[in-house]
Amino acid sequence: MYRTHTCGQLRLTDAGTAVTLAGWVQTVRKFGSITFVDLRDRYGITQLLFNENLNEQLDKQPLGREFVLQANGIVHERSNKNVNIPTGEIEILVSEFKILNKSAVPPFTIQDDTDGGDDLRMKYRYLDLRRNAVKRNLELRYAVNRAARNYLHEKGFIDIETPFLIKSTPEGARDFVVPSRMNPGQFYALPQSPQTFKQLLMISGYDRYYQVVKCFRDEDLRADRQPEFTQIDCEMAFVEQEDILNMFEGMIKSIFKQVKEIDYSEIVERMTWEDAMWTYGNDKPDIRFGMKIGNLKIPSTIFLNKQEVLKASPLGKGASGFPVFDNAETVLAIAVPGCADYTRKQTDELTEWVKRPQIGMQGLVFIKYNADGSVKSSVDKFFNEQQLKQITATCEGKPGDLILVLAGREEKTRKAISELRLLMGQRLGLRKDTEFKLLWVLDFPLFEYSEDDNRWVARHHPFTSPKPEQIDVMINNNPVIKDAADYLNHPYSNIKANAYDMVLNGNEIGGGSIRIFQRELQEKMFAALGMDEEEQQQKFGFLLGAFEYGAPPHGGIAFGFDRLCAILGGSESIRDFIAFPKNNSGRDVMLDAPGPIDQKQFDELQIKLDLK
Repeated sequence: MYRTHTCGQLRLTDAGTAVTLAGWVQTVRKFGSITFVDLRDRYGITQLLFNENLNEQLDKQPLGREFVLQANGIVHERSNKNVNIPTGEIEILVSEFKILNKSAVPPFTIQDDTDGGDDLRMKYRYLDLRRNAVKRNLELRYAVNRAARNYLHEKGFIDIETPFLIKSTPEGARDFVVPSRMNPGQFYALPQSPQTFKQLLMISGYDRYYQVVKCFRDEDLRADRQPEFTQIDCEMAFVEQEDILNMFEGMIKSIFKQVKEIDYSEIVERMTWEDAMWTYGNDKPDIRFGMKIGNLKIPSTIFLNKQEVLKASPLGKGASGFPVFDNAETVLAIAVPGCADYTRKQTDELTEWVKRPQIGMQGLVFIKYNADGSVKSSVDKFFNEQQLKQITATCEGKPGDLILVLAGREEKTRKAISELRLLMGQRLGLRKDTEFKLLWVLDFPLFEYSEDDNRWVARHHPFTSPKPEQIDVMINNNPVIKDAADYLNHPYSNIKANAYDMVLNGNEIGGGSIRIFQRELQEKMFAALGMDEEEQQQKFGFLLGAFEYGAPPHGGIAFGFDRLCAILGGSESIRDFIAFPKNNSGRDVMLDAPGPIDQKQFDELQIKLDLK
């Protein structure tokens, strides 16, 4: 027997017990005739005491960091207790030991405050996984997985696996493709999601399905993306949107309770996509803090049914005399609480921040709404005090606030003011990792207009149903767009999707929709996306055919499992919660993958590589 107990198990109540421990040497501390060794395993650390009798043996068999060690001995009360670890009241008086395996000197220290950089730790990921910080992340990931499965099992869902080798139907991100040796010149694709399979399972009568499943997308990476990632993928039959929202609010609240001991009892707020864009500048708003956006000028493009609200805006449709505002498509502002005392240096720094290429604005206008009620602005010569206070009121500014105003092209300005809002929220400590705020965003546009192709593209995916009251609008109108100027007036531009996203702390953690389940409507959707009948049959004939055999109404949702774990763990990067992640170039630096393959494999696949 290699061990009777783990290194995190023993307590003072075990004093006098004979035990055998096994693990990795964390530290070795020699004090004259005695030596202390911290022995570590997955469960914790226990101090070993080697007395004078064993020191001679240690001199002959010296221990090094990360040696694999087995030790027999008696549990003893420590004289110098360590209150920072659960085993800190005891130590093991070692009677005999055995080095099970030696270790080379690790390339970085295996402790929480390691001296290893990201690249080095990823190269030696099997060593990095020994660190407590990483271990806690993987334990949290397992706890989230277990909590989700327990909830779904209790609600009658069944876990059904779906294939990884499927047909390429490029409509979203790029597919990873896999050549088929037995079918020369033909390729599988790795699934971006199990979307069509879970719809087929609904048609098959499995009315509550889920998977914790790998998905694959060949897209540019950043901290919250990986080429392979995990979803909690779910689908239900004979449901409406309200059923989905209630079911999966329950799942996330159950995860909070089981994993974080948080009783999330408040009502989850619901917000339309249009209101999210108006109020926060993006469709996944962080509602842990206010700082809502004020719209100072009527926009010229989208959000048509909001224009009447803005007719009384401070800038209206007329000229202000300030060219930056007059020539802009939109002018947006936020009120930053308690920052009216910002210095010139601080406002200049913010101006430079919005000018960065990642943000892309030409400049920043500020208004200081002083505590005494007076206003001071960088555009004083263009606006009088009354006008400045009108602007301040539009974004709900109060005495003591700093009003920040951006102007320019609508899409860029909206994105920039959203990023500026998040920056100021972070600086003011309003985005706490320990606070969690859920939100449903509803009523997304069903379509987006592709200017490059002069056609509609699906905002979510081509299986999303329009709102029930707009199905006739979609079926009874021609999807063809005459020209770029025509798309805003086209009936399809106002069709809302029967879709929903769950947002947590400004991150989309889940998204789904009620699906199309009638063949006629699905064909109409494909036609709107530019697919003729032949292409529809070639790509999705199996699904259209299945709709002929009694497809039930159904809908579902998929949660970004890695991202949910990262948020619950207080991290911005999903890589911290994946055992063996890729770097930002999509490489596994530990395996040195991707890599070349042998010419024999190319020959078997009948593929010729032509690198230019």
